[in-house]
Amino acid sequence: MEKLLSEPRGGSRWSLLWYWAPVVFYAALIFYLSSLPHPEERFPEFLFKKVGDKLLHLVEYGVLGVCCYRAFRWAAGATTARHAVVLAIVASSFYGMTDEIHQAFVPFRESSWLDWVADTVGAAMGAVGSNHVSGRVTEARLP
Repeated sequence: MEKLLSEPRGGSRWSLLWYWAPVVFYAALIFYLSSLPHPEERFPEFLFKKVGDKLLHLVEYGVLGVCCYRAFRWAAGATTARHAVVLAIVASSFYGMTDEIHQAFVPFRESSWLDWVADTVGAAMGAVGSNHVSGRVTEARLP
């Protein structure tokens, strides 16, 4: 386990920061947005009336899934990189679950297991899509 986490694949600690900083910053943004008692007051009305809550969850956690996949794939050891899709989905889904628990304590917000399902599906779409794109890019580089 120590070897798995000791040196990122990119070869430097800066590489580790380059890949994991977006995950941390985006997770912090999700936490902030979840802390707002009335998010509909700060964002355009059409997001909540036309787009819908579940689609917003899909997109929000799709981006987190992409960020997590990128970090697990390129900033960890070879063993972790081979399981980047699953790890990205599990990590994003777990964060979605904790986000729903957090929202249960925010005034005027509600927690829903259906939101967590939408979070998980979005994370899966982001991670699998990133893997597909990453695989195509890697294949294009092969002689």
